[in-house]
Amino acid sequence: MKTPPRLLHLTAAMVLLVCVASSLPPLVSSDPGRRVSMTLVRGAAALGAFCLDGSLPAYHLDKGFGAGSNNWLLQFEGGGWCNDIASCIDRSKTRRGSTRFMSKTAVFTGILSNNASLNPDFYNWNKVRLRYCDGASFAGDTQFRNGKSMLYFRGQRIWNAIILDLLPKGLAKARKALLTGCSAGGLSTFLHCDNFKNYLPKTANVKCMSDAGFFLDTMDVASNRTMRSFYTKLVSLQGVEKNLDPSCTRAFYPEPSLCFFPQYALRFIRTPMFILNSAYNVFQFHHGLVPPSADRTGRWKRCKLNVTACNPHQLDALQGFRTDMLGALMNFIRSSTRGGMFINPCFDHCQSALQETWLSPTSPRIHNKTIARTVGDWYFGRRKEVKEIGCSYPCDKTCHNLIPASTTTDSLGNLDI
Repeated sequence: MKTPPRLLHLTAAMVLLVCVASSLPPLVSSDPGRRVSMTLVRGAAALGAFCLDGSLPAYHLDKGFGAGSNNWLLQFEGGGWCNDIASCIDRSKTRRGSTRFMSKTAVFTGILSNNASLNPDFYNWNKVRLRYCDGASFAGDTQFRNGKSMLYFRGQRIWNAIILDLLPKGLAKARKALLTGCSAGGLSTFLHCDNFKNYLPKTANVKCMSDAGFFLDTMDVASNRTMRSFYTKLVSLQGVEKNLDPSCTRAFYPEPSLCFFPQYALRFIRTPMFILNSAYNVFQFHHGLVPPSADRTGRWKRCKLNVTACNPHQLDALQGFRTDMLGALMNFIRSSTRGGMFINPCFDHCQSALQETWLSPTSPRIHNKTIARTVGDWYFGRRKEVKEIGCSYPCDKTCHNLIPASTTTDSLGNLDI
């Protein structure tokens, strides 16, 4: 008996969901990816740069070669946040808060691949994955004594320590550089973009790209600002405010924590920025637009599981979310001459580190352009205007291989992304 095509697509989608949630290489890729060993930052202790549990921070470095030997790509790892003591203690006992629990190798695929056919513009660059263990997008700087032990909120120091460790390894002589990251790491890209440029030679071509990091300050379906409340507590707990752009915090006084949101910080970033995001970002759908606190009766359960099961009212809410996202980006769309974007209608989260979505025969496309080609065109200036915005759901036919939604009920702080 022949399996219906629609069932095949659903099966492939669920397989990809597992890959996204665990950050494993995509099962559909013909290239298994390169395994790269972890490097602990031995000098971090002298800078007070510790993971939540006091362990040393780490990164994975895949050295560049040939014409890419003096070019660098740094990728912030994602993985949610913690905004209260209890969740941060829990996090400190996992790989999201301690290098002690992390895998000592990482698989480099997608934009981190060293295969020219799978990553034609960046394959031979020096590529670094910065491991995430602070719970505040590499932006906090304080600590909390928990009985006899200490809980370290030192993301900003971790960022500085890793950069200082990489500079003598060749980063100080970079000719081209791209700072990127996914999810909470994509948010880190907004927060650290200008600072990254300041570390590098004035002659270097430095740009930044956020993947799935454009988290919106928007109302949920119960008319609450769940994301704003979460971030306000996070900024306060982890001492983030002093590390936010001062021009932004002055502009948004007396609510400086708003500058943790990319939509408010973006206009103050001077370095060229590329925004890669789904207009129906599945994480924001589940935890910003329809968080568990806003759907206690489970009316959205079937819609979250499969968008084709959404009723007209729910689809209107999703289209409203897309409208809000494009509205928040409108000034960037109209005024940024050096910025770029790829905003597609796929129900997805993080697209640059997975080979299937970055560059493959089934990659999502806008105007027949893949994400890899669009990012490359923008970085190298191969096109004058590189701002691709896809049509609204359900018109796009290149999203068939992506997850329609996730069934997770994890909190903002615990979601493993």
